Amino acid sequence: MISVIGKKVGMTAIFTEAGKKEACTVVSCEPNVVTQIKSEGTDGYNSIQIASVEKKEKSSNKPEMGHYAKAKTTPKRVALEIRDFDGDAGLGDSFGVEVFSEGEFVDVVGTTKGKGFQGVVKRHGFSGVGEATHGQHNRLRAPGSLGAGSTPSRVFKGTRMGGQMGNTRVKMQNLRILKVDADNNMVVISGSIPGHKGSYVVIEK
Repeated sequence: MISVIGKKVGMTAIFTEAGKKEACTVVSCEPNVVTQIKSEGTDGYNSIQIASVEKKEKSSNKPEMGHYAKAKTTPKRVALEIRDFDGDAGLGDSFGVEVFSEGEFVDVVGTTKGKGFQGVVKRHGFSGVGEATHGQHNRLRAPGSLGAGSTPSRVFKGTRMGGQMGNTRVKMQNLRILKVDADNNMVVISGSIPGHKGSYVVIEK
């Protein structure tokens, strides 16, 4: 598996060779640098750490600067550890959009937009109690009955209720690479990917 850290620029649409308009997402991928290599002998398992997006030295503490100095690179804003990395990786090596090719399929991991505390209508698609007649008051978006009475005298775990919505880690699978712009470190992916504009995502192949 090869993973690349990128930043979601936004969505647009392009026309395919068949003349079909296809929605897509543009992701900016600055060069990813291998900043650490872990081995079974020293760390108990094999993995590599990659980092991307430049960070000012004045915003970095001494441990961070020392860590990235070992890889002979500047401090980075985002770091990621990869267990199963396909390919040869040396400390300080960098890679980017050149690992992708047009037409191949990738998975994209990101954090969805946070919606805050939401009720059952928006969170789970409930219809609400229904009519506002027959003495009902402010019940149009209520969840209704939550469970039985004397038995079991409690609400079961997992019952769909109001609560925190969004802000979760989600993986979108089998998205097609529509275009690779190596000059501008951009990659265009079909469909939508989780997260708001400017959020960091991980593209896996």
